[in-house]
Amino acid sequence: MTKNHDLHGNAPDRAEIALVLIDVINDFEFEGGEELLRAALPAAKHIARLKKRAQHAGVPVIYVNDNFGRWRSDFKRTVSHCLSESVRGRPIAELLAPGEDDYFVLKPKHSGFFSTTLELLLEYLGARKLILTGFAGNNCVLFTANDAYMRDYDLIVPADCTASISPAANESALKQMQEVLKADIKDSAEIDFPLQTEATALSSELLGHRRRFRQLEG
Repeated sequence: MTKNHDLHGNAPDRAEIALVLIDVINDFEFEGGEELLRAALPAAKHIARLKKRAQHAGVPVIYVNDNFGRWRSDFKRTVSHCLSESVRGRPIAELLAPGEDDYFVLKPKHSGFFSTTLELLLEYLGARKLILTGFAGNNCVLFTANDAYMRDYDLIVPADCTASISPAANESALKQMQEVLKADIKDSAEIDFPLQTEATALSSELLGHRRRFRQLEG
């Protein structure tokens, strides 16, 4: 470990578990996007409730999002595109719009680990268990889960927080993650977050104020 303990204040949280939202900020303007959206919208509602509980417990939330081949874009521009334009994915972007204390990682390919800073961020957070959610379950979620498993992370992939173009494809991916990657695929309502201590809660609140102050300074 380097002398820099918190990525210069940009990863101040410490938690053994992290909630990862994969490709939830998505315009769904591609072939098969309409079919995926129908399955993704109910899952997005479950993800939104899970995220709220995670934040209440002090669990860091990480958006791992594709750059969709737009190499001159960034995450904020992707969010803005999905929120402000008439795209299919707008209802999901409105449900799952990132907050100021959330982390984000842009990925160029299917896995959240391939050529990204995700592993380094998780190292600084101290996370060893990942809750993977998002779209599509049989594609980017599965690829990310594979890479997480090879890095010895414990995995939870709540079945009601993923979706694929077809239910059968999603079920097949969930079964593979359960049997091969040893992932727990229980529904999100069954996930229990450890209660943070009063000191941890106070520390998280102070860090949130510090981040907001830095943004005002900038």
